[in-house]
Amino acid sequence: MASSLTKDSVTPGTPGTEKTFFGHPRGLATLFMTEMWERFSYYGMRALLPLYLVAPGGLGLGAGTATAIYSVYLSLVYLLTMPGGWFGDRVWGPRKTVAIAGGVIMLGHLTLALPSSGTFYAGLGLVAIGSGLLKANISTMVGQLYDGPDDPRRDGGFTVFYMGINLGAFAAPLTIGTIGENVNWHLGFALAAVGMGLGVLQFLIGSRHLAPHSSVVPKPLSVEEKTSTLRKAAFWAALAVVFYAIVGFSGHYTLNWILVPLTLLGVIIPVLVLTNIKRDKSLDRAEQSKMSAYIWFFVAAAVFWMIYDQGGSTLSLFADSSANNSVFGWDFPVSWYQSVNPVIIMALAPVFATLWLALNRRGKEPSTVVKFCGGLVLVGASFFLFLAPLGIAEGGHKAAAMWLVAIYFVQTCGELMLSPVGLSVTTKMAPVKYASQMMGVWFLAVTAGDATTGLLSIAGVDLNRTGIVAAEATLAVVAGVAIWMYRKRVRELMGDVR
Repeated sequence: MASSLTKDSVTPGTPGTEKTFFGHPRGLATLFMTEMWERFSYYGMRALLPLYLVAPGGLGLGAGTATAIYSVYLSLVYLLTMPGGWFGDRVWGPRKTVAIAGGVIMLGHLTLALPSSGTFYAGLGLVAIGSGLLKANISTMVGQLYDGPDDPRRDGGFTVFYMGINLGAFAAPLTIGTIGENVNWHLGFALAAVGMGLGVLQFLIGSRHLAPHSSVVPKPLSVEEKTSTLRKAAFWAALAVVFYAIVGFSGHYTLNWILVPLTLLGVIIPVLVLTNIKRDKSLDRAEQSKMSAYIWFFVAAAVFWMIYDQGGSTLSLFADSSANNSVFGWDFPVSWYQSVNPVIIMALAPVFATLWLALNRRGKEPSTVVKFCGGLVLVGASFFLFLAPLGIAEGGHKAAAMWLVAIYFVQTCGELMLSPVGLSVTTKMAPVKYASQMMGVWFLAVTAGDATTGLLSIAGVDLNRTGIVAAEATLAVVAGVAIWMYRKRVRELMGDVR
């Protein structure tokens, strides 16, 4: 996207005062492009991942194992946002953390490009680590460009930044997906590395436009804390090495020795984090009440993401094996389905924002609770819709591509009802003591949902079976209706938050 650079008249000394990017600080262009290229590499690789895992020319795994690996990978990305934020706050500062994260992601994609199953899993791990480091800190730097939370440009700045995410996500499957599926899988992964490399390069060049305090470590570790942290990290790393060495040399190692612990962590850690906050006796009565309400939203979000993120695994694998992936006789790569969601978001996000404002002026805007219910019901409806192409495939026919497009459309409408509201309610309901950590807690809902999908796949559950899809759809709708029935109680717990 071309930048709009004009003279600005805001207070001298504010980052980006001489030139603006669509009326925003010039540093937003740097972060916009960094995030766009990072999402380009991430979503491109993600679109290829399940297809490569099952392809005869790829790893040739079963659909269940592929779904488990995909789900564990996604859960790790969001789980690692919490230690990623910790590194930004305590070790490197946001700017340095993002630069290092970009390099790690690029190295991960290059490792994926190597034609070896051993290096492939190492590459996935590097991309997950880098994504967790970057995701936790780049949004912080967007906020630092503005003069506090009351800066009138702040919300608009995050909207522009969000567009960068979706531009990268839209373009990636069309380019990386096409190269990977039609030319060479590993060349597709290499193209993702090129995209991230461009992102790192322009970040380093444009970092002079960022807020000066983006390079400051807000709360650096003391010498004692640093020593203790390194000692604990070394202990757990050594324990893991010894354990897996014993398992490997004894001849008992299988992929599940990695997948099962990671999926369990994806479920257990969110529960422990929420329990720790809820049991903190230093929180006052109002904060405790809001956290009780927040648990309702957290569980709802976990159910939502459990189904929604199967758009890249369960639906993609179904399209690969059982759909007629063509429009008017023109065939297209399966990975292109992953561009449907971002293009719908870019088209409908302004529509939803306008709708909420119009309803608000009339005093009819749905409450946060009702929007969450709507998101759950819609994601459940998308899987009820999925039953139609499943039935067609069971009859020995190929399902039309538009069935899948319709499923992605309904899911995206659900996302637009739940995701932005979830981000907003997280900041509003966060206890003061945990204000900087609660965004990481919100991402743990994604971790919990994806880890649950991973556990089901590891247990041998075929997620493309009609009965399982119907059960998941019913779970989402029942959860949405249950929250709606208890909406008054949830609102009472929310206190002054609306």
